[in-house]
Amino acid sequence: MSEYEPKILSGGESRSDDEIMADYVGKDSPLVVMELLQRFRVKDVMRGSNIISLTREDTLRTAKERLRDNKISGLPVLDGKRLFGMVSVNQIIRALEGGWLDDPCSKHMSTSLVVLEEDMPLTFALKYFHNYTFGRFPVLNKEHEFVGIISQRDMTNVLLKELSNEVSRLEGKSNAAVRPAEASARSEGAIPYYSMRQFLVVRNDMANAGKAANEIKRMLKDVGISAKVIRRVAVAAYELEINVCIHSLGGSITVVLDSNKVTIISKDKGPGIQDVEWACQDGTSTANDWIRSMGFGAGMGLSNCKRVADVFNIKSSVPGGTTVICEFNI
Repeated sequence: MSEYEPKILSGGESRSDDEIMADYVGKDSPLVVMELLQRFRVKDVMRGSNIISLTREDTLRTAKERLRDNKISGLPVLDGKRLFGMVSVNQIIRALEGGWLDDPCSKHMSTSLVVLEEDMPLTFALKYFHNYTFGRFPVLNKEHEFVGIISQRDMTNVLLKELSNEVSRLEGKSNAAVRPAEASARSEGAIPYYSMRQFLVVRNDMANAGKAANEIKRMLKDVGISAKVIRRVAVAAYELEINVCIHSLGGSITVVLDSNKVTIISKDKGPGIQDVEWACQDGTSTANDWIRSMGFGAGMGLSNCKRVADVFNIKSSVPGGTTVICEFNI
């Protein structure tokens, strides 16, 4: 291993993303905030171009000037797409005190790094910013190549912009009687056909976690389902998809659409839940340490599904597996 190989640290286990999200949006907050956090991935928010960086040969004096000129608190040390470390204001302060501003960055940079992967849900970044005091995190791809930087400001700006867009859409709806597409759908009995789609969910495939929920949202929007119903369906679909991905041996998410309701069916291959009633309570979880270190497993998934669905049913056997059915009236 190279002496410059950074040591990648885990995201910490002090608080999970479910707990942070609960604090962030509140138990009874509008579902739009929860949906926004579920919709985005780190790569949707990070800055991937025009990244200001350093090389290992650059001096700490150069680092100080770049930090000052760009009004930022940390810089990645790169060689092409390879991340070697980070230089922060703390290193510059120590260099000023110790008189080694002309030393190369490689001698004093931080090499024990906390990083995010570009395909992680944005809730991971929210968790990291709560668990650490860092103002920004490097972002890597599957090949462990450096692809960007995400800061709290980046995340806040995107969420505020999307919230503003959502408010504008809601105001537009309140000022209009009924959208032509919605009026047409309602006049024909809401949904003029029966439709079903199924999505496979692979165990621990975090890169694709949440994609089924996004496809379901797009499907419902295309046929004129109201935004309020779509939002509730999206929250349940996301929670169930994540549960299958991280708690089971794999399974599927199925959406059934007819003129009266939307039905989401989650079915996995095991290992099943011994105490279903207990598992559906807030804060109860069977997540292992690895899942918790990834930011999941606070035990809010099933309770969130119960909260947003008009009808909620769950059956489970050990080791057979678990089936969850959520219905939403149109």
